[in-house]
Amino acid sequence: MGSGGLSRRRFTGTLAGSAVGVTLPATTACDDAPAPADTADRAAEATTPESRPSAQTEGREPSGPHPLYLGTYTSAEGGGKGIGYATYDAMTGRITDGGVLAETGDPSFLAPHPNGRTLYTVNEREDGGVTAVRLADRKVLGTRSSGGAGPCHLSVHPSGRWLLSANYNSGSVSVHPIAASGALREHTDVIRHSSPPPGPDPERQDGPHAHQIVTSPDGGHVLAVDLGTDTVYTYRLDQAKGTLTEVSRARSRPGAGPRHLTFHPGGRYAYLANELDNTVTVCAYDPATGRVTIGDPQPTGTGDVTSYPSQILVTADGRFAYFANRGHNSLTRYAIEGKGARLRFLDTVPVHGDWPRHTAFSPDGRLLFVANQRSSSVTVFHVDRGNGELRLAGEPFASPVAVCALPL
Repeated sequence: MGSGGLSRRRFTGTLAGSAVGVTLPATTACDDAPAPADTADRAAEATTPESRPSAQTEGREPSGPHPLYLGTYTSAEGGGKGIGYATYDAMTGRITDGGVLAETGDPSFLAPHPNGRTLYTVNEREDGGVTAVRLADRKVLGTRSSGGAGPCHLSVHPSGRWLLSANYNSGSVSVHPIAASGALREHTDVIRHSSPPPGPDPERQDGPHAHQIVTSPDGGHVLAVDLGTDTVYTYRLDQAKGTLTEVSRARSRPGAGPRHLTFHPGGRYAYLANELDNTVTVCAYDPATGRVTIGDPQPTGTGDVTSYPSQILVTADGRFAYFANRGHNSLTRYAIEGKGARLRFLDTVPVHGDWPRHTAFSPDGRLLFVANQRSSSVTVFHVDRGNGELRLAGEPFASPVAVCALPL
């Protein structure tokens, strides 16, 4: 598929059941001079485990406005102009519009650097890119090629030295060094998922489709979830060279279409959202070998409604999980039992929007944000710390083609 082609992933999320049209113009990379060779090392020194902020800061008293960064498709009809910016009240959940953080093409997924100074986004286009934005002055530090087509997910390695990204259209994963300034250098590795063969769905599994890449809680392995090959790949990252070596792979049942994996805080179990067969599976994880063992599929509570799971969140205390259902337009609540080994269905709650594409907790875990793609809105819920129940925090916030909502 040439530049400007429409990915199957975006077709499903943007057009199915709607009249929104999409085009994909070519990305123009921002200028960024190569960083000195020692900058990645200095970035690691500046971001020690002790200095990194926690993703979930339990017990912190929220005060004042907090930043909320919003991903969109700039090339979709009604889409945004780049990465959106807003603030939210950490007690009430009320969102206030703040305009545009930075103009960049199709920033559909966002991830912060552990030191909180830089925000990274994919540029989900056929000539895929990854872009760095300095938050202090909203300066775009540059765009690098993702080494593939249609990048849809990225994450920063806990060391702060490497950006990991997943290219959906080309079914590949890539590694970029991060300079001390937060800027990205050229990729040091790109691996395409050439085996096993794709799954049985002729429309969505016409080839490998890498959908997510994350680091395990122990920091020892990098895991990539591929919807096209029904596989979770485990890699080791060489932190001297920035290269990935496969050490294990786990196959889901044919046609499951795994999309998103989230670890339990205990580090021994993870939960896999399967987009194509509308199920969730509990996975065992061995930190010593990186091996993932995928369990039996479980229902999502959506009944006979055609639905496509997008993501699963786990509370910082490891007691509850929330599963986003596109189509059913709900969040499923599970109780987590057996130190992470079991999910027990509790209920579903409507998201008060259409097509919940992305979910995220506020840093203190008191609020849950839902980006609703088709209704161009962000819904906020209060999270009950005792029983995990969700309570709507006011009316949804209007955000053009909202595909990612990242509260910090």
